[in-house]
Amino acid sequence: MSAFEWEKNIRKVVPYTPGEQPEERDIIKLNTNENPYGPSETLYKAMSELDSDSLRKYPNPAAHDLVKSLADYHGVSIDRVFVGVGSDDVLGMSFMTFFNSDREILFPDITYSFYPVWADMMRIPFKEIPLTEDFRINPDDFCRENGGIVIPNPNAPTAILMSREDIIRIIEASKDSVVIIDEAYIDFAPEGASVMDLTDKYDNLLVVRTFSKSRSLAGLRIGYAVGNPKLIKYLNDVKYSYNSYTMNEPSIILGKAVISDDEYFRETISRIVSIRERFTDELKELGFTVLPSSANFVFAAHPDISATDIFEAAKKEGIYFRHFNAPRINDYLRITIGKDEDMDRVITFLKDTYNL
Repeated sequence: MSAFEWEKNIRKVVPYTPGEQPEERDIIKLNTNENPYGPSETLYKAMSELDSDSLRKYPNPAAHDLVKSLADYHGVSIDRVFVGVGSDDVLGMSFMTFFNSDREILFPDITYSFYPVWADMMRIPFKEIPLTEDFRINPDDFCRENGGIVIPNPNAPTAILMSREDIIRIIEASKDSVVIIDEAYIDFAPEGASVMDLTDKYDNLLVVRTFSKSRSLAGLRIGYAVGNPKLIKYLNDVKYSYNSYTMNEPSIILGKAVISDDEYFRETISRIVSIRERFTDELKELGFTVLPSSANFVFAAHPDISATDIFEAAKKEGIYFRHFNAPRINDYLRITIGKDEDMDRVITFLKDTYNL
C-alpha cells in the first residue's frame, strides 16, 4: 500500500520541456528561437514613462489598450482580438475552450511539443498525424472527422511553411470544428503567407501570434489571437472564469509601444532572414542537410556526424543549440538565427571541430 493515499487523486502528466536557459553570460544562445536584436528605442522610452503607482492596482482585465493597438494594426475590430501571457497561454486557453467533444483533435506528429501535453493534461482525445518523408504536412491527412485541428505555420521544429491553399482545404473540410493556425514564426516567412485575413471568411479559424520571436519580447510574455467575434467571446468567457487579470500593466503598455514601431520591426526581420539564408548556404557547403526554413531558425543534420555529438561539443564551447531525442528527428539540430558574428562562430566551430 502506498504511503501517499492521496496520490490516486492527482492529475499526473508528463510536462513540456522548455529550452535550456543557461545563466552564463558569455555564450552563443541559439536554442530557444529568441530574437538576437533587442526591442527598439520606442520600448525604452515607454519604460521610462511607466507610472510606478499603477503597479499597486490591478490592470485592465480586458487589456483594452493592447487589444485596441493590435486591432488597429491588423485592421480588425477589437472584438476579434484576444490577448494572453505569451502564445502558450492563448493556445492553452484555446484547448480548454474549443476542444470539448469526444472526437480526436489533430496535429502533426513532429511539431510544437506542448500540444500533446495540453491535450493529455486536459483529457482531450488526440491523434498525431505523421509528416511526410520530407517532413511536410499533407493536408489530405487532416481532411477527416475531427474535434479540432492545431497546425503551426511555419511548423516547428522543421521550419517548413504550409501553403495558404492547403490550409484553406483543411479549414473547409472542418466546418464543424475549430482550426487553430499557430503563426509564432510567420513574420519570418514570405509576404502573404499568413492566413490571418481568412478569419474574415471562416468563422471556425483562429490565428495565434506571439511577441516572443519577431517582436523581441520573449521576456514580457505577450501573445494574442485573431478570430471571429464569437470565438473571442468564448475565449474571454473561459479566461474570466479562470483568471481575470492575465496581462500585467507593464506588458500592456510596453506591448502597445512595440506595436507602434513597425519600421524597426520590419528592419530586424529583414536582417534575420538575410542571415538565415547566408547561414543555410554555409551549412550546406559543410555537407549538412538543411530543411527549407521560413522561420528564425534552421533544422539541420549532417550525414556523418551525430547531432548529439555536435550538441554536446558545442555546449562545451559555449554554443547552445536545441536537440530533440525523438524518432525521425534525433539526427537534426534546431539552430536559432543569431547575429552575423554568432553564426560565424558556429561555422568556425564546425570547421575546426570536425575538419569540414
